[in-house]
Amino acid sequence: MTLRQPADTAALDKAHLWHPFTQHRDWNAPEHEPLVLVSGEGALLRDSEGREYIDGNSSIWTNLHGHRHPKIDAAIRAQLDRVAHTSFLGFTHPLAAELARELVALWPSDSLTRVFFSDDGSTAIEVALKMAAQFWQQTGHPERTRFVAFSGAYHGDTMGASSLGGMATFHGRFSAWQFPAEHVASLEELRSLDAGTIAAIVIEPLIQGAAGMRLWPRGMLGELRRWCDAHGVLLILDEVMTGFGRTGRMFACEHENVTPDLIALAKGLTGGYLPLAATLTTERVFNAFLGGPERTLYYGHSYTANPLGCAAALASLAIFRDEHVLAQLAPKIDLLARLLADVRRQPPVAEVRQCGFIAGIELRPAGDPMLGGKVCLVARRHGLLTRPIRDTIVLMPPYCITEAQLRAAVGAVMSAIREVCGA
Repeated sequence: MTLRQPADTAALDKAHLWHPFTQHRDWNAPEHEPLVLVSGEGALLRDSEGREYIDGNSSIWTNLHGHRHPKIDAAIRAQLDRVAHTSFLGFTHPLAAELARELVALWPSDSLTRVFFSDDGSTAIEVALKMAAQFWQQTGHPERTRFVAFSGAYHGDTMGASSLGGMATFHGRFSAWQFPAEHVASLEELRSLDAGTIAAIVIEPLIQGAAGMRLWPRGMLGELRRWCDAHGVLLILDEVMTGFGRTGRMFACEHENVTPDLIALAKGLTGGYLPLAATLTTERVFNAFLGGPERTLYYGHSYTANPLGCAAALASLAIFRDEHVLAQLAPKIDLLARLLADVRRQPPVAEVRQCGFIAGIELRPAGDPMLGGKVCLVARRHGLLTRPIRDTIVLMPPYCITEAQLRAAVGAVMSAIREVCGA
């Protein structure tokens, strides 16, 4: 296949494409030149003009080990020589079974023992909600119908997942078609609710992503687990962003020794290569679905457990083991903390929040709703690609980033802030 010239790609894009979270009045403006990405290697991406950029948000929080990692590339090519896709409805295949075993092995023995594969973070949450609702129906507690999430939450954009969302920007206009979920801002508010009719609590552990990388108080997750245990409520963790090493441990909940009843995993599951998600749960939940056809979980997707995605995920988990990824990541987390200390001192910066290899740099309000976007656009000229959450600049690079590249990434943010904000 011959690659098109950048101008041809841009023209075709503006004529036919609809990008997510994008105002196309601005995108399709004649003066706007879309950045055309054509290749990558390690922590770098290249555009159609041959310019290199540090992938500062891991291609929307998905890429763990870098672009074109030879082990993941080889695993996908090897699977292509066998079969690209087979149905998982009424069939199975070796890689799905092996991946399920490896995912279960990441948790304490006899805790999360069952794996349901889907496509992305939203669907991983969707299936967790349906499992929880049907679990209570089939265990003699039909009164447990309520779901509780937290203010500022983001759990996806499908209707069930978006019902949990706590941000009107993303979900408000669709509220008439969502199921009624309740939102609390803290554990104190949660304690005021009637726990006897709650099916499950859903939370992003340690840090809320789309809320602007907002950190939860230390110890909050452990306390929430104890509250759920005391009231018989299921705990669903959304580790779509934080899973697979982002916080410095394999899963964020490990920092507080918490094991959930259900957990949603996606984004980094395949190392950022292919869409694949997993919802893990306990034998207790699984057993409630055994019996006649009426007890079946009627939920699934055409590409559930697709073999190429499973091959990529198995290769990614092997990289964690073989390349000692978490041990190698620890000094980079420390370096990022030191570099962010300089960013905190910049007058336009209101707050810097870090959780492992996740950073959010919040700018002071300046009456400009596009301030964060302008900073990210200027950062491109300094060799960094990232995307803001309103006025919070996100840094979440691949784990393979070198120390020199990490310094350059933070330096690009600082230079862009000074240029845009006049500091």
